[in-house]
Amino acid sequence: MVERKISFQIMANIILIILAILCLLPFILLIVSSFTDELTLTHYGYRFFPKKLSLDAYRYLLVDSTTIIKSYIISFGVTIVGTLANVFLTVLFAYPLSRKDLPGRQIFSFFIFFTMLFNGGLVPSYIMWTQVFHIKNTWWAYIIPGLMMSAFYVIMMRTYFTTNIPEAVIEAARMDGATERHILTSIVLPMSIPIVATVTLLVGLSYWNDWINGLYYINKDTMYSIQSLLNKMLMDVQFLLSNAQSGASINQDIVLPSTGIKMAIAVMGAVPILMIYPFFQKYFIKGIIIGAVKG
Repeated sequence: MVERKISFQIMANIILIILAILCLLPFILLIVSSFTDELTLTHYGYRFFPKKLSLDAYRYLLVDSTTIIKSYIISFGVTIVGTLANVFLTVLFAYPLSRKDLPGRQIFSFFIFFTMLFNGGLVPSYIMWTQVFHIKNTWWAYIIPGLMMSAFYVIMMRTYFTTNIPEAVIEAARMDGATERHILTSIVLPMSIPIVATVTLLVGLSYWNDWINGLYYINKDTMYSIQSLLNKMLMDVQFLLSNAQSGASINQDIVLPSTGIKMAIAVMGAVPILMIYPFFQKYFIKGIIIGAVKG
């Protein structure tokens, strides 16, 4: 029996290692491709061991490093402020829904679930944000459309509160005279670090990777986030390539690193998130399992 258990663990570890390698290989190929010469990419395709390396893609992206740094600062600011505001609102919505004695609980639950299925659509949303709230070309354009961006986070957090915070603990706090605000801040949240960290990470990823709001509401070069700036650079390269192919003003002997730039853009956009992910990993796994599966 013991030998069978050891054999199972060895096989499980081998399978998990293989799966982990399969997950890492595409990212390694992405990084290597960003340093591969453009002609080598064109002739031989993506390879882990390219015949010729090049920094042309990064040279193109960093030709104006001041703009890149400024866009990184904007992205960090938007991500921090937007994430804190989003998680704050999510907690304020999820905690009352987790209380069974909340009046109208079913109505509020239906309201949040309804938004998972239907929304106002792109054109009405654009008209509302630009003509009613006037967020175009303001910092709010990056933050406000993403607030309460997913009802799934509210439901996941509500499920965690319902299944992991003993009702007896809350009742005891009420009997001692604690208010709902005190119960939330001093009892519920300290016992809910995994789900709060998980939602914080997911919301932060959404804000960091968001380039749609920049595309819709921002047309000032000085206000581009890193994702919006990288997207604009990619569009500029495609524009230059289309002109070169049509024999316009661009010299056809010039080789623009279009494929390498795509890889370099992906690397530059992902590096900051990869740096902070290890700090949230242990909470992320626990929060996802308890908050989502039990729901």
